[in-house]
Amino acid sequence: MSESVVDTTSRVAQWRIQNLASFTYRKSDPFKIGKWNWHLVVEKSRVFFIKLYPEISNLARDNPPIASFIIRLVSSSGGNRKVLVHPEVKDKQLKSSDDFVWALDVPLTGRFIIDVEFLDLKIASPNCVESCSIWAEGSIQKESRATALSSLGRMLSESIHTDIIINASNGIIKAHRAVLAARSPVFHSMFSHDLKEKELSTINIPDMSIEACEAFLSSLYGNIGNTDFLNHRLDLLRAADKYEILDLKDACHESLVEDIDTKNVLVRLQIAHLYRLPKLKICCMQYLVKFGKIYEIQEELNAFIKTADRDLIYEVFSEVLSVWKGF
Repeated sequence: MSESVVDTTSRVAQWRIQNLASFTYRKSDPFKIGKWNWHLVVEKSRVFFIKLYPEISNLARDNPPIASFIIRLVSSSGGNRKVLVHPEVKDKQLKSSDDFVWALDVPLTGRFIIDVEFLDLKIASPNCVESCSIWAEGSIQKESRATALSSLGRMLSESIHTDIIINASNGIIKAHRAVLAARSPVFHSMFSHDLKEKELSTINIPDMSIEACEAFLSSLYGNIGNTDFLNHRLDLLRAADKYEILDLKDACHESLVEDIDTKNVLVRLQIAHLYRLPKLKICCMQYLVKFGKIYEIQEELNAFIKTADRDLIYEVFSEVLSVWKGF
């Protein structure tokens, strides 16, 4: 076996060197720990240097590792054995061969073993707010889920083996009945009984535009973007309620709470009443009454009184009266 080969397990790398001349430079073959390929280097002159760094690559440049590790040097000569241990290195970002250098100003001869035990490896990405351990609990599962969702997204966007057609108000989309049935008990029922949707392999959703329907399907396949979600929240809420997709309904509910203002509060209040969204209703009531915004939208309030559900109007004025009594 070549002396440049490094043996590895999941977190430990070990490089065995039979002997070094007085003045020498040795660089190991690349070895893989975590997501990166690494190199070890030894330089022997008056001082003994050990270096550890990631191999130059797009991954190392765009996502340089932040490593925590312990490195040991074992030297053996004539029956004498020395073990030198570098203090634990914590959260050291490594990009080049100069980022970690261990200088040993002691006489060392014979055979050498350089042992690196990686305690943690984190990804440092300019797109991430925080660096994340690649060995954190659940990281493998998260990566697997992300790959699976990406594949589902491709199935939809590339129409891979589609078997159902959805007719929106102004266009059609091809989809997969198995995915729809798994995400919605309503769709599951459609395809499990002798309904026209099962027979014709077609679903009619005339109350949704093609754009809103595409956003709806993207959410079911797990790959909807934030912009599409925000642009189509109300359509997504209606569809989630109609097809009993509780996680999507909850996501829309939480999102609608976040940006209540005088322009949308009365609409949001009616939505909360219609789709049984208690948190949104409470927040709208507080915004109108407790924070006094009801006095800033008199014209809109008059239109609301003429068209809104009687029970909802009663709730609003009951809330107003309860606040007045408090003064």
